[in-house]
Amino acid sequence: MAIWSALAGEDALGPIWLSLRVALVSLPLFAVSGVILGWLLARRRNRLTAALDFLVSLPLVFPPIATGFLLLLALGRRSPVGQALQSIFGLELIFSFWGVALASFVAGLPLAVKPVQTAIRAETLQLVDAAYVLGKSPLTTFFRVVLPNIKGSVLVAVFLAFGRSLGEVGVTLMLGGNIVGKTNTVSLEIYNAVFTGDYDRALALTALLGGCSLAMLWLVRRAGGGRSESGR
Repeated sequence: MAIWSALAGEDALGPIWLSLRVALVSLPLFAVSGVILGWLLARRRNRLTAALDFLVSLPLVFPPIATGFLLLLALGRRSPVGQALQSIFGLELIFSFWGVALASFVAGLPLAVKPVQTAIRAETLQLVDAAYVLGKSPLTTFFRVVLPNIKGSVLVAVFLAFGRSLGEVGVTLMLGGNIVGKTNTVSLEIYNAVFTGDYDRALALTALLGGCSLAMLWLVRRAGGGRSESGR
């Protein structure tokens, strides 16, 4: 009981609430960016899309802490982009909620794009070409042919990306700074709890993330099963 009561404390509720707020931002971004980038990378093959594909895929293989460091250099207060965001929009990404949201998005982006990209290449291109032959416009084809045909893959992509972003630490540490009460997500709070010797809180938060991960896997299986049945 001591373990579960640890979730009711302010030290745990704050990170949980922060992670929920980040999810509200990242989930729609995963859905929109996954569809748009997946469509673009599947349909067009040139040097520009090859470079874009490389950048999208990079977080899968590049160490997260290094990715966060590069983003810190690119978006920090002394960088041209960081100064422009501050002067034009009054937005400061580093060590803020928006930095944490960006870290979550970057960590999950490859998994939001790749399933959609693969589905379009494998299942949809012939249908798209057929729609063009029948005189349908690109916009009509996208909404009436592409999206209905890949909706299962989009759901899988969003669930996978969200599951990956839940466990993000390296990029978040660089962009958010692990400021207690401000930018410490559930994953970072597990580290904080272990560091301070509060194993009950660490175990409770680990169990919470484990439950979320199992739920994501179940949803992925359901979405994947629905996609297979629709394909038949």
